[in-house]
Amino acid sequence: MAEREKPPRIAVAVPHADGWLRCPWPGADPLYVAYHDEEWGAPEYDDRALFEKLVLDGFQAGLSWITILRKRPAFRKAFDGFEPEAIVRWDDAKKAALMADPGIVRNRAKIEATQALARIALDLMEKGGFARHLWGFVDGRPIEPRRKTLAEIPVESEQSRAMAKDLRARGGNFVGPTIVYAFMQATGMVNDHLVACCRHDACRALARDFPA
Repeated sequence: MAEREKPPRIAVAVPHADGWLRCPWPGADPLYVAYHDEEWGAPEYDDRALFEKLVLDGFQAGLSWITILRKRPAFRKAFDGFEPEAIVRWDDAKKAALMADPGIVRNRAKIEATQALARIALDLMEKGGFARHLWGFVDGRPIEPRRKTLAEIPVESEQSRAMAKDLRARGGNFVGPTIVYAFMQATGMVNDHLVACCRHDACRALARDFPA
């Protein structure tokens, strides 16, 4: 299930007005459907994009993903385009400005965690790549579990627990195994589109070994 939402009563792929079957979690919200169709589950290999998604998944903790999705443009503006190089330079004045910004989720602990994660990302970029390191937890290729219902989708996995342990050992916060599993789903490290969903095979076709 995407982004740790409360499970809908419908647990199988559902038809939409355009005739396509989709996972039930986006409902009919146009923004959520577009996210489901264009982003969620597609393998992502870019360092900055993965950093952004992991930060936003941390901010989603305790909230719904659609709340974060609606605020994402404001987050991108406030968070310097999610460039780790800029975020590591945030000073107290910048953090105070973020805490006063109504466009984002104002949480001091999560803002501090973002800066810590930026340091981790930069360190790993210097050691071979942030993306390469994270994809290593799935051996560089998306996991294809072929789920038929939401009930088959776990809230965490062996791989998410290992990744969470690694990130926390490096100083990360808001990177527990449940948050990390949602991140892995969203970035295509695990294809948790239901098999009947129109995006399952599309995302599967994008799967490949991590680029050399």
